[in-house]
Amino acid sequence: MIALSTNNIRLSFGAEDILRGISFSLNDGERVGIIGVNGAGKTSLFKIISGNLEATSGEVYIQKGHTVGMLEQNPSLTALPAELSCLEYMYTAFPSLLSMEREIARTEAELTEAAAGRGDVMRLSERLNEENRAFAEAGGLEFRSRCRGMLLRLGFDDALINQRIKTLSGGQYTRLALARLLATEPDILMLDEPTNHLDVDALEWLEGYLSTYRGTVLIISHDRYFLDRTTQKTLWLRYGEARLYHGSYTACKEQQQREAAEKEKRYKEQQKEIAKIRANIEFQRRCNREHNFVTIRSKEKQLARMEKIELEPRDERSIRMSFSAEEESAGDVLALDEVSFSYGERPLIDKLSFLIRRGERVMVLGPNGCGKSTLMRLINFALTPRSGRITLGYNIKIGYYDQELRGLNEKNTVFSEMREEYPDRPDVELRGTLALFLFGAEDIDKPISTLSGGERARLSLAKLMLKKVNLLIMDEPTNHLDIGSREALEDALIAFPGTIVAVSHDRYFINRIATRIIELAPLTDRGMYDYPLEEDDDAFAEYMRKRSARGSVTPVTVEKKSESGKAEYEEKKRENAKRRADEKRLRRAEQRIAELEAELAALEEELFGPAATDYVRAAEIDRRRSEIEEELLLLYEIVMD
Repeated sequence: MIALSTNNIRLSFGAEDILRGISFSLNDGERVGIIGVNGAGKTSLFKIISGNLEATSGEVYIQKGHTVGMLEQNPSLTALPAELSCLEYMYTAFPSLLSMEREIARTEAELTEAAAGRGDVMRLSERLNEENRAFAEAGGLEFRSRCRGMLLRLGFDDALINQRIKTLSGGQYTRLALARLLATEPDILMLDEPTNHLDVDALEWLEGYLSTYRGTVLIISHDRYFLDRTTQKTLWLRYGEARLYHGSYTACKEQQQREAAEKEKRYKEQQKEIAKIRANIEFQRRCNREHNFVTIRSKEKQLARMEKIELEPRDERSIRMSFSAEEESAGDVLALDEVSFSYGERPLIDKLSFLIRRGERVMVLGPNGCGKSTLMRLINFALTPRSGRITLGYNIKIGYYDQELRGLNEKNTVFSEMREEYPDRPDVELRGTLALFLFGAEDIDKPISTLSGGERARLSLAKLMLKKVNLLIMDEPTNHLDIGSREALEDALIAFPGTIVAVSHDRYFINRIATRIIELAPLTDRGMYDYPLEEDDDAFAEYMRKRSARGSVTPVTVEKKSESGKAEYEEKKRENAKRRADEKRLRRAEQRIAELEAELAALEEELFGPAATDYVRAAEIDRRRSEIEEELLLLYEIVMD
């Protein structure tokens, strides 16, 4: 049954059309991802469907009796009651149960007073029992468990659950709004960038939850991995129009690429045909005879009747970038020796030691609040360790990307920000660089204070690209970027000849970039887990397999001195390299055995078949059998070793 449909939705602001004739329908239980570049109208479409924005024209149909719940990308901090705790705010999703819960609390308080000799204990006890029974029958116990469980799954510990809303950070606030919305279980669930501010464990849980959600789900997201694991259909907004594809993001992209390639092939074939017809017309004109003019008119009619194939515009504007290293660095790029850091008395990083070598692309993962961003600022020397030492190798030049985008001066314009950073560069180079990051002539005089998050991210990347660095330190570089820009960034980082250390929750990004993953784990002896990866691995899946295999084993305590840390790393790297080489050798041996055994079986079949009376061929087969059997003996030794 259709849960939601839109019919010819159009949205215009002045002469600009944001949405043009958007029509689609979704059945109960379907899950659709909505993709498109920043500014394509995704959030506007959400607001129209939820009733928070009126379309210029068109209709929205929602099945009668269906409830709609929407998570905004950046919920307003003033929208929640500041004095409530997180758990109390969750309870407001169930007003009748909240009222019953408060009645129970009042009765319990009266009973306490009565027990001190100031009331009727018997009467109050009976009333409390009746209230608890009614609360349980109304689903109150399940309600309590659901609210608490939602918060725990989305990264709220016991202390944070009872914390006042007014003390929350922006990320915590967004996660609280998401938890409350999920607890209400609306029939149509609309999520605008729900993965923002979620760590890996929370993302894994949310994916599982949405994959089995009973209602209809619409998700706006630039997280390609998340879309692949949660959605069944994809609505692609492009140039104000929309097309609904069956399949998740990757399937949608593959289908679109196939269609575009097929259309381009048909377009080229048609253009060749048109060129031939026009050449024929030109030839007939040169002949300049009456019967030639009949042919000319016939060919012109043929051209007029032909249904012309029009190529779709190339993908909407996408940033273009590349990072270059002016000079090669030393082999040992960055070493941490028992580094500790704390805010006040609370230790955040404790005696952390590791070594990063030239060419590695290291992703730093871990739960929210474990110190990932702090570690990035420490190795960029924006913070000073409380103890321990951070050492850079010879000739290291750092480029730093801050997820808070603190490196931008709000008083500058886009162009003056670039000019201030690079006073010796010619204007034409700065303007050209900004153009690569989609800042046109009308954009470069915009004050930075008026820029969106995506524009600020692009400007920060533009500044970074002009630096000649050999160590990139990046904290959540894909935040605020649309899918096309994320892919451009990934391509640039893969081509970068230097070393990369980055924090990211974007698992698609991790898959494409990581050659090693460091997971911060403050409560363990070493404060981290280290996962070297093969470059051709599915990096995130390999990390999750190794993490799962690790289980609850407590890491062995090691002495964290600079030289011992380096020696341990080198030994571990050698062991891992040997293990990978042995595994690869074994796989190749097994594959070769299968090939040779298949060839041997075919030769024997031929020997007792067609070659039975062909003595020359039989001799060739016999020689080949001997060669195969000798090679198999060697391969069997490898497999049995």
